[in-house]
Amino acid sequence: MRKEHTGNAFLFLAAIFITALVVSNIVSFKLIEILGFVVPAGVFMYPITFALTDVISEVYGKKKASQVVVAGFFSAAIVPFLTFIAVLLPPADFFKAQEQFSTVLGAIPRVTLASLVAYLTSQWHDVWAFHFWKKLSKGKHLWLRNNLSTMVSQFIDTVVFIIIAFAGIVPSTVLMNMIFSQYLFKILIAAADTPFVYLGVKAITGRWEIKEEHYAGS
Repeated sequence: MRKEHTGNAFLFLAAIFITALVVSNIVSFKLIEILGFVVPAGVFMYPITFALTDVISEVYGKKKASQVVVAGFFSAAIVPFLTFIAVLLPPADFFKAQEQFSTVLGAIPRVTLASLVAYLTSQWHDVWAFHFWKKLSKGKHLWLRNNLSTMVSQFIDTVVFIIIAFAGIVPSTVLMNMIFSQYLFKILIAAADTPFVYLGVKAITGRWEIKEEHYAGS
């Protein structure tokens, strides 16, 4: 496998990762109801990031996956400042949607902090756990490390985010319901992403999983 090809694939995966992360943070302002559960719209997009870090971990190794996590953190941290500047800029006389624009893109400090802390904690765990299970299984059973690392990481992300963002604001029963409903949807999506993780690894390396400690482009 040529390094140029694998290098381009890495940039492509990193770009999708950061896009999914930033978009999920923006659209999470919108709440939707499914089967009686109220969840943010971003719950359908954010899990994509965990599938991508698993592909990157499998193909390129722990170091590259960690680099993407750090890049995503800085992207997520910078976006609120940039959008805040856009909110502060005086609108044109004919622009009548300033209030709606401010509502959607105006950063809420506590929610932003919760998002960043939850992201960094859960993504670091995901990369660590993926390689922990890979070492334990001797490079076999990609589906196992993909699901075990992602499902625990999603739980960490959900609990950390909701507690930091909403503890003391909503009753404890509501807090628990929010954690349960969001995590339920996240693990369902996480379980469904396994075939795509396999396809991603196959498309880049020509193999379904990397059994030895050798990574593309290294």
